[in-house]
Amino acid sequence: MSQSQRSRVIEIYKKLQYMGREYPGGPEKFRTRCHAAFARNAGETDPQKIEELIKRGEFVIEELKALYSLRKYRAMKRRYYEDK
Repeated sequence: MSQSQRSRVIEIYKKLQYMGREYPGGPEKFRTRCHAAFARNAGETDPQKIEELIKRGEFVIEELKALYSLRKYRAMKRRYYEDK
């Protein structure tokens, strides 16, 4: 693994740990699942496979952002519009 890939992986891991604080199942559940996923692929040495895993991590980050945005939208909708 090159140094740039290593730094990107560490950055993704830190970002996921930070974003997992608001995960609906609880931060501890998210943290253990995230750690297990990274540990499962810790021995990967193929640069192309590492790039695929980095892209998957970035995809998960975007999905978490969408999940949190949707949750905020639903909370705001509940607050300002009455159900019919």
